Amino acid sequence: MMEISVSDSGIGIPKNRHDEIFESFKQADPSITKKYGGTGLGLTLVKQYVEMHGGNIWVDSEEGAGSTFTFAIPSYSDFQ
Repeated sequence: MMEISVSDSGIGIPKNRHDEIFESFKQADPSITKKYGGTGLGLTLVKQYVEMHGGNIWVDSEEGAGSTFTFAIPSYSDFQ
């Protein structure tokens, strides 16, 4: 498997919301939608693409400390 991580220094995501942010139209905090924008579809689409390639995606985040999103997919050599 190949792992790729992307980190930010944003507002972070409460631990009790980590799973649901990958659901359609869900956001870590719906009250911030107007301030930061977004529809809550981006992570859902990414999760679907990653899973279509036999992978998995997860988040490591803490409120006020940013987030790290990591996904793992089979490497090219796994298909040969």
